[in-house]
Amino acid sequence: MAGKTRKSSTDDPLAPVTLAVGQEDLLLDRAVRQVIDAARAADADTDVRELAPADLRPGTLAELTSPSLFAERKVVVVRDAQDLAADTVKDVKAYLGSPAEEITLVLVHAGGAKGKGLLDAARKAGAREVACPKMTKPADRQAFVRGEFRAAGRSATPEACQALVEILGSDLRELASACSQLTADVEGTIDEAVVARYYSGRAEASSFTIADRAVEGRLPEALEALRWSLSTGVAPVLVTSALAQGVRGIGKLMSAPRGMRPGDLARELGMPPWKIDRVRQQMRGWSAAGVSAALRAVAEADAAVKGGGDDPEYALEKAVITIARAARSR
Repeated sequence: MAGKTRKSSTDDPLAPVTLAVGQEDLLLDRAVRQVIDAARAADADTDVRELAPADLRPGTLAELTSPSLFAERKVVVVRDAQDLAADTVKDVKAYLGSPAEEITLVLVHAGGAKGKGLLDAARKAGAREVACPKMTKPADRQAFVRGEFRAAGRSATPEACQALVEILGSDLRELASACSQLTADVEGTIDEAVVARYYSGRAEASSFTIADRAVEGRLPEALEALRWSLSTGVAPVLVTSALAQGVRGIGKLMSAPRGMRPGDLARELGMPPWKIDRVRQQMRGWSAAGVSAALRAVAEADAAVKGGGDDPEYALEKAVITIARAARSR
């Protein structure tokens, strides 16, 4: 049987109400799991009820949260709370004003306009909130990967984190699983070579591999990597992003003041030292005119893959050909 004390901090997983908001499924599931784990740590016999909107009818919440003869702890998880019927929303709002002892209510809400009244009511009532936004940017997913390794007490290089994101894509579950696997199997620092060894087949399909081969003027290999990448489901927009980064990196380094120390140059250009070394090797055949032509080609491809063209694959191939030729423009 659990005690009656309950922390008032909004950081407490056992706060009366937790609001998990967003559309990133893994983060939403982790927010729910944190509450359940905390409740079972306080009382191993905690009763957990997970409900979909269809499971909640007027009066259901009151029944689930009514005082128990044995004062058992309970966690009630309401999934897709934005889809609750109007009568049920009234019940939830009423409950928020006077939550029951030993009950932890978790509302999983997608955010946005739908069901915003419930979202606002929970916030006004002081619910503990966990943000679970969709990670649409590669930089956010790289930060997620770094966090996974850090939470496991392990060190991973920036190149390794970037490689994992580029190889595995946007699925956080897959990224988390990869981090767990590498942590279990590899001793010491996890670097790009380790990632390449584990995911050699998929690494060939990464958008940064396409960009590297293109800016190095290796056209047949760049096109092969592009076609394989698209056939395995890599989003075209990730390819244009990688191509843009590759060409811009060459342009930045080409226009940088000569004679700067590596550390100062890295700060000036906003690149890690390892990347400057790589770009310096890639820029040997480039001219300023070649950079301009390549950037125009990337911009046209980007517009095409975002709906401005009829054939995104053709637009990407055209950009890769232009970039590879520009790499030999000097």
